[in-house]
Amino acid sequence: MSTIHRKVLIIGSGPAGLTAGIYTSRAQLEPLLVEGEPSSTSDQPGGQLMLTTEVENFPGFPDQVQGPDLMNNMRVQAQHFGTEIITAKVSKVDFSAEPHRLWVGDPDAAEPTYTADAVIVATGAQALMLGLDAEWRLMGRGVSTCATCDGFFFRERDVAVVGGGDSAMEEALFLARMAGSVTVIHRRGELRASKIMAERALAHPKISFVWNTLVEDLVGDEALEGLLLRDVTSGTTRTLPMAGLFVAIGHRPNTDLFIGHLDADDAGYLITQADGSQTSVEGVFACGDVQDETYRQAITAAGSGCMAAIDAERWLESRGE
Repeated sequence: MSTIHRKVLIIGSGPAGLTAGIYTSRAQLEPLLVEGEPSSTSDQPGGQLMLTTEVENFPGFPDQVQGPDLMNNMRVQAQHFGTEIITAKVSKVDFSAEPHRLWVGDPDAAEPTYTADAVIVATGAQALMLGLDAEWRLMGRGVSTCATCDGFFFRERDVAVVGGGDSAMEEALFLARMAGSVTVIHRRGELRASKIMAERALAHPKISFVWNTLVEDLVGDEALEGLLLRDVTSGTTRTLPMAGLFVAIGHRPNTDLFIGHLDADDAGYLITQADGSQTSVEGVFACGDVQDETYRQAITAAGSGCMAAIDAERWLESRGE
């Protein structure tokens, strides 16, 4: 099979990648979008929104929208303007020379599957999970990884947060504004969070703590009903009734493919210019959660996808392409 050349190739199909597709296709750049392959994690076509139910905070949907429906609408819109989408995973990249070289399928193939003048990386990130089978079954049905996204659904209800770092304290403090109570479950006897975040959470009247405890399993068939907890000191177990569980033990950017090719920070997030989406390699741009450790929202990912598309278009234009 001979190598195929494209002006723009987009890797990833969450809000960032599909928005980049919409903008680059409207600019007549005929982008190819490699959307990934179905899996049980967030590293899949459509990204993390494919694992959610009601989305209330994406502009333009006053009556909510289902996460998968929102992503399907974005996909159809991108295709409507001319984005070619293939269901496959990029297995290898080579950004050492122009045009950039990308393999789909066999990474040991002598020749790349595609070459591209500009590449937009939008592979996203995934929340670290507890490793329980029930997490995926109850995701969006009481289990969440984003208080900003889903806290509104738990007004005056009892919820739990798993974790002991700053992210967990931020989630707990946010949820305390609306939930009936917030229980922080931590496997250690003290928090890993910064002193100021720990003090705020410990002093909050609606936040309580369960120390030296692991979540062993989740209770509930159609929706979360409770947590099976195990004390790591005594080994005893108990069931704690709970309407919501927010897993806040960290996120992992989907950047394994790019380590050694693009500059990344200590956590693995791709580094982009402060005023744009350009990475450490000219002609390679990054957008969405793969380079955003701070906000991690669908709307900010879509916005950065727009930025990456415009940056790529202007970069190509500057080269007369």
